[in-house]
Formats: sequence, C-alpha cells, structure tokens
Amino acid sequence: MTPVSRGISFRESVAAATLHRLVDAAAICLGAGVAMEYMCEAGLPDLLTLAAATILVYHVVAELSGLYRNWRGTRLRREIACVLMTWAYAAPVLLGIGLVTQYNAEFSYASKLIWIVTTPAAMTSSRIVLRKIQQRLRARGFNTRRYAICGINELGIQLARNIETAPEMGLRLDGFYDDRPEERTAAFAVAGVSDPGQSRRGNLEELVYRARRGNIDIIYITFPMRAEERIRDVLVKLADSTASVYIVPDFFVFELLHARWTNVNGLPAVSVFENPLYGVDGLAKRSVDLLLGSLCLAAAAVPMLVIGALVKLTSPGPVFFRQRRYGLDGREILVWKFRTMTCCDDGPNVEQATADDDRVTRVGRFLRRTSLDEVPQLFNVLDGSMSLVGPRPHANAHNELYRSLIDGYMLRHKVKPGITGLAQVNGYRGETETLEKMVQRVACDHQYIREWSLWMDVKILVKTLRVVLAQENAY
Repeated sequence: MTPVSRGISFRESVAAATLHRLVDAAAICLGAGVAMEYMCEAGLPDLLTLAAATILVYHVVAELSGLYRNWRGTRLRREIACVLMTWAYAAPVLLGIGLVTQYNAEFSYASKLIWIVTTPAAMTSSRIVLRKIQQRLRARGFNTRRYAICGINELGIQLARNIETAPEMGLRLDGFYDDRPEERTAAFAVAGVSDPGQSRRGNLEELVYRARRGNIDIIYITFPMRAEERIRDVLVKLADSTASVYIVPDFFVFELLHARWTNVNGLPAVSVFENPLYGVDGLAKRSVDLLLGSLCLAAAAVPMLVIGALVKLTSPGPVFFRQRRYGLDGREILVWKFRTMTCCDDGPNVEQATADDDRVTRVGRFLRRTSLDEVPQLFNVLDGSMSLVGPRPHANAHNELYRSLIDGYMLRHKVKPGITGLAQVNGYRGETETLEKMVQRVACDHQYIREWSLWMDVKILVKTLRVVLAQENAY
C-alpha cells in the first residue's frame, strides 16, 4: 500500500514506540538483575553499568533493525523475530566490549549465559503481553479507527476481508464508496465482510464529506492502476481532510516476489521481483551459514577423508567434481560434489541421473542415496556462493532448457542456491523426468523466496534429515 498522506497515526506511533522502548529497558534491567544473582560480589553499581550499557547498545542496533517501527497489522511472530534478531547482534557487541575493557572478566560463564537467555525471553514475553492487552482493548472499542474503501471491486472486497482477519489492527469499516453507477457495482457483494448491513455504500461526494467532518480516519483507494484520472481526482478532493490516504495497487495481476517499497531519490517505487535477504535479514542468514557451515564441516572432516579415499580407490577419476551452475542473480559458480559417476558432464548437454543409471559407481550410488555427495558444498557455503538453505542449483544446461519452458524460472536465482531447499523436503528431490515436476519444484522455490524467514530455514534443515534418512527419490 502506498501512503499518500499522513494523518492521526503519527502521534500514536510515537507513543507506541516510546512504550516499547520503556518495556524493553525494563526487560533488560530484569535480565541484568537475574544474571547478577549468580555473581557473589556484584553490587548495584555493576547492575546499573551492565543495564545502562545493554540499553544503549540494544537501542542503537534496534534503530538499524527497525524494531521500533509501527507493527500495527503485522503478525506477532515477525515482531518477535525482529526482537530476537536485534538481540542476536547486540549481545555479541556487548560481550566484545566487555572483553576489550575487561569489565566482564570476573563474570562467570553461568551468569553470562543466563543474561543472554533471560533478557530476550523477558522482551519477547512483554511483547506478547502487550499484544494481548492491545487486542482486548481494541475488541472493546479502544484505540480503534474508522476506515473506508474507495473503489467497490474485487480488490476492495478482498482488502476488507484481510483487515477483518487481523483484529489487532483495530480498524472498523465505515463503508465502500465509488463514483460509478450502482448497477455497475451491485455485482460486488460485501456479504463476506462483517456487519455488511452497517457498512455504507456511497459515492465519492459522501466519502469526501465524511472525511472532512472527521468521521473517517483512513481511506484505502482500490481503483485499478489504469484509472489515473479517477485516482487523481479523488486525491485532490481528499487533500482537504485530515484522513490518512493509501493507494492499494492491483498488483495481484503480477506474480510478486517479495515485493517492497523503496525510494529512488525521492521518487517511490515498488519492487516486483526482489531478493528478500537485504539489511539485517541478509546478515542474519549469512551469519547462520558461517556458524553452522563451519561446525558441519569440522564434524564432517574425517568422514570426508574416508569418502574421498573410497571414491579414489574404487573408480578412476578425481575425488571431487566441480560443475558450473547458476548462483545468485544468475552469476556462474562452481559447485563442489564428491564424484559419483564414471563421467563428469559439464557441457551444453547434461543428462540427469536416473534409477539404475549405469554411469553411477558402486560407492557413488551409496553417496547419492544418502546425499553424502553433497557434503563438499559446505565449501561453497563458507565462500559465500551458496547457502545451507535455498533453491537447489541446476546444471547450466538444465537452466537454459527450462527457462524457455517455465514462466519465471530464472526468478529462483534471486537468492543464493542452497544445499537443501523447500522443494527437496516437499517431495521434489532427485530426477525431474517430467516438466510438471520441474514446475512444482520452481513453485516451491518461489514460495521460499516470498515467505523466507530464519525459522523457515530451521524447519527445512530439520525436515531434510528426515528426507535423507527416508532415502526417497535419491539415485
């Protein structure tokens, strides 16, 4: 939604941000106090010093992560994820400062661990409680706003239903307004919206009149993008009111891929195809890749030596096979794998492995069935060309084939390829002998990009273990 004018929400947003800052500060003091209980010689000065330093650093990081923005209408889990992510960056900074200054040299490991766990737990709990209180108050009519929809069409009806399913937004429908004759809008029933009998259906003159009188707080314009003159006309009329006005573009005609608003030297623009991993999210995913990738590589070092020896001793050829594939933004990368075949195809024509493929070696068959042939891709994760989770990279020959057969195929390269992905844990692992299977795999890749979160990555990694143990579609 594009904000056109800014109305009554500013003062409330400032108040909400201030409240959350105070609550977080209290949670930080609580975490510091609990941690100090495990320090026998710690006194009030130590508590105040730790709490003050934590509040300062945390609030600086919070400004970068956007923690104190207006979360109205946003799911609670996204707000909590932002809290945890902010703490995940603030805590190491604080520990580093303490290490350099020698301030925490006498702190026990138990007290540090308790501090690291208790503080975000307190902040998360407070956010949940505040949300519950907020929802109950809004359900009783407190802190609610009246909104109107300018445009009686499918988009307007869908918008009203979306708002209805999010009571925490505290919005109450005033009515639908349109400048077209009633016979042209009668087909769009509002039966799916609560209290349809109480909702007005009027023309634009009524909308402007009610907005000027202050009966409407927020107005959503849902005219189609081609109706420029109608949009411009209603904006001119609504400029003489204090209502907050938003334009809701009919972007449902496109396949949006993690769309977001941006600003080009003062000119607003919306992304249609975008990488979701920018800013703090990108740093978080990269940090997890480096941490887990390093741990996995250290744990796999000895098994990799054994596997390498078996590959070399049982068939002629190199231990590793590096194949050219597309990485982030379609840039070419070299993907590491243990060699599992008697050949190393990497040309314009690459034939996928099939069940009982004669090219697969005896050791290779075991490696492919258990996915151990993919372990060397941890090198790709550490060098930054791949991630632990993301769309699986295909051979360049397959990319060139399917990009001409599947709409939006290349959009899967808007994020780094992964060792495992959403498609692989949903049954689209291994050979794609039909076009429909590749279509479903690409659909999963698009879903991953649209809905990405660190929690989604965790779930995919856990499901991957189950899929590997089941050894389905692996040959």
